Amino acid sequence: AYVGCGFVAQTIHIPNFKSLPECDFVALAEARGELGKSVAQRYGISKVYASHEDIAADPDIEAVGVSAPYALQGQIAEELLRAGKHVFMEKPMAVSVARAQSMMEAMQSSGKRLMVGYMKRYDAGNLLLKKYCDDWRQSGEMGRMVLVRNHGFGGNWVYGADPNIPLEYSDAPVPPAPDECPQWLPEKWKDAYLGYLQQWTHNINLLRFLLGDENGAARPVSVQLDDDGMTGLVVFDINGQRAVVESGYTQFHAWDEHTQIYFEKAWLRTQAPPLMQKEVPASVEIYRAAHDGKAAQLTQEFAAPCWSYREEAKHFLRCIATGAPFDSSAQDTLHDVRLFEEIYRMFLQQRNEL
Repeated sequence: AYVGCGFVAQTIHIPNFKSLPECDFVALAEARGELGKSVAQRYGISKVYASHEDIAADPDIEAVGVSAPYALQGQIAEELLRAGKHVFMEKPMAVSVARAQSMMEAMQSSGKRLMVGYMKRYDAGNLLLKKYCDDWRQSGEMGRMVLVRNHGFGGNWVYGADPNIPLEYSDAPVPPAPDECPQWLPEKWKDAYLGYLQQWTHNINLLRFLLGDENGAARPVSVQLDDDGMTGLVVFDINGQRAVVESGYTQFHAWDEHTQIYFEKAWLRTQAPPLMQKEVPASVEIYRAAHDGKAAQLTQEFAAPCWSYREEAKHFLRCIATGAPFDSSAQDTLHDVRLFEEIYRMFLQQRNEL
C-alpha cells in the first residue's frame, strides 16, 4: 500500500511500485478523499483509505510506502512499523534524533524493517564511481585520497519530468505536520533547518556511502553557512577523510550537482542527472595522471540506462522477499539525522544564538 498521493508519490513512487510484477499493489491512503479515489482509479488500485491507520489495520498488507510532509511522515512510518508493516519512506527519516530513535525502537519491538529513499545509492553511475574508489583505496595505485566533494546547487528539480504522466489535483488542505524539530532549535531557524535537512540529506548520505561510513563515524568539523542557514560549505571528517558539501539554491534551468573524488594521481567525477529524468544514470569521468611513460587520460564510462527511483523500489521489494539488508536502512539513516543536529548546533553556536 502507499500513504500519500501528492506530486512525488504520483510521478515517482506509485507508478514505479505499480509497474513491478513482484508487487501486489492493493491500497492507497490519502486524507484528501477525492484525490485518493482519483489516483486509485487511474492505477487500478482496489482499496482507498482515508488514513494510514486503516492501512495499519488491514491484514492483507505486508509493506507500505510513505510520502508526506517531512515531520508527519516519520510519525506515520513509526505507527505502521508498530502495526507490523515493513515501511519504505521518502527522506528524511525524521527531523530530530528523538523521533528517529523512537522509530528504531518501533522496528525492534515489531521485528519489521524500514528503508529510506536515498535514491542516489541506487544510481548506476554512483555505484560505478564507488567501485573505482574502493578499488583504488585498496590497491593504492592512485596514491592517497586527497579530497571528496559534493556540489549541490540545485535548480529546477522537476526538469525532465515525464509529461505523459497525468496528475490528479485537489484543493483540499494537506494535513498539518507536527512540530518535531529538536527542542533546542530556536523557532526562527526551524524553516531553514528543515530546508537544509530535506535537500542536502541526500548529498551528505551519498558521501558517507561512497566512503564506506557504515558505523556513523562522520562528523562535521567546519560549518560555513550564510544567513539563510542553507547556502555555504560544510566540511566533514568521514573515517579520517576530508569531505565537503557545497550547498546553495540557484535558478539554473536544469539540475546542478556533481561529486568528485581526488587522489594524488587521479580523480573520479559523476554528474548527477535531473532528478526526474528516467533511464539516465549519473555520468562518470575518470582522470589518470601521466605515469610510467603513459600520457594523462580523461575517459568517460556510461552505466546501463536505469532510473534510480525505480531501482530503489526494486531493492525494497527484493529485500523484503529475501530478508537481505537494505542499502539505505533506518540504522544507517539515523547517523544522518544526528549529523544534521550537529551541523545546526555548530552553525547557531557560531552565531551566538544557542
